[in-house]
Amino acid sequence: MDLNALDDFQLVATQGGFGKASRASGRSKATLSRRVAELEDAMGVRLIERGSHRLALTEAGRLLLQRVEGPMREVAEAVAAARDGVSTPRGRLRVSAPQLFSQLALGHIAARFVATYPQVQVETVTEDRVVDLVDEHVDVAIRINPRTDSDLVGRCFARDRLLLVAPPGLPRPAPAGPAPTPMPAVVMPTYRDGDVWSAREGGTCVQPLPVLYASSLLMIRDAVAAGAGVALLPQSIAAPLVQTGDVAVWGVVGEPTELWVLHTSRRLQSPKVRAFVDFIGAQFPDGTFTVPARAA
Repeated sequence: MDLNALDDFQLVATQGGFGKASRASGRSKATLSRRVAELEDAMGVRLIERGSHRLALTEAGRLLLQRVEGPMREVAEAVAAARDGVSTPRGRLRVSAPQLFSQLALGHIAARFVATYPQVQVETVTEDRVVDLVDEHVDVAIRINPRTDSDLVGRCFARDRLLLVAPPGLPRPAPAGPAPTPMPAVVMPTYRDGDVWSAREGGTCVQPLPVLYASSLLMIRDAVAAGAGVALLPQSIAAPLVQTGDVAVWGVVGEPTELWVLHTSRRLQSPKVRAFVDFIGAQFPDGTFTVPARAA
């Protein structure tokens, strides 16, 4: 299949017509029309319905456009890099990340990244849902404890720990006895009655008695500092108040949480993706997720 024909089809489809595509590219309308017609003949399907005022993509045309935008952009970047004789990261980099990570760290990381690579423009997609990188044209995704059966590739760039924290004035119960110690607690809406919080270090075991339900970990942190009760918090979020003595740590709960940067496994991995993966790993040299001071 002719890549030039695919490129011309994408240009016509995104510009909304042969005339606009001609003005944007400098190629004649006749050439663009012929290339698109040749592509339709090669595929055996009609991609564009040509009207008197404005073209419309067929269902096959819409599907093809969705599938070729990302790969064609990567091919163009690879060709540009080969032509220049370098592998300079350039172009727009779309990064998907969970809301909390975005609020705490992504702004600082993205600012340092574009300062290091001025030919890259970063666009963030901040959502807690699992984004489809191919369908939604996302270059890299930050995910917490991703599924092992994912077809994405990448690396774990940092780890976090879940802490059992409490107001500093709240007496810490003795090491676990025959039953957990009931304690007022600040919990997430996902808390289930009967859950027990057991710390690996120190043997503290708590039976939470919810006094406040909060969907924000930052709100939970502040409520604990204000004396509401015990809670479970990531070390990265609790650390600033632990350092100032506003929150006490009663132990570590569960296994470490892993933060991964993921991307598709295409062979033509663009320089901007490689650069971002390497860059974000370098921000946490000891492998521990820490929050920039101003974000904390």
